[in-house]
Amino acid sequence: MAANDKNQAMNLLNIESLINSHDSRLDVLQKELKTQKGMLSDLLENNEDYAKTAEEASKLTKLKTIAKQKALKLPSALTLVEKIKDCQNQVKELRVALSDYLAQYVNLSGTNQIEGADGVIRQIVYTAKLVKKVD
Repeated sequence: MAANDKNQAMNLLNIESLINSHDSRLDVLQKELKTQKGMLSDLLENNEDYAKTAEEASKLTKLKTIAKQKALKLPSALTLVEKIKDCQNQVKELRVALSDYLAQYVNLSGTNQIEGADGVIRQIVYTAKLVKKVD
């Protein structure tokens, strides 16, 4: 095995180790965060002033929700909601297509930079995350 291959193998093993340790630490911190949030929630629920204020806020929130639902039934609101949904769908589709085009550009050009129509150089960046594989 050539020295370069050994270095690549070692780098891969080191990165894999870092990924696993960070993923494990994330799991631990997320569980700790959940526990701490639960404790805070319990503390707040047992606080008389907070409980009273929260109950009043809940009643106002229900009234607000009812008023919002009535307002959203107006024809002008229905039209706006449809336009918003349409725009959101178009934005989502364009983002997916742009991501695909950027990946193709990186593969074809060998660079992760592109000059925009405005003359500004932009860097192509990817965000990765771990998800459990579904069998």
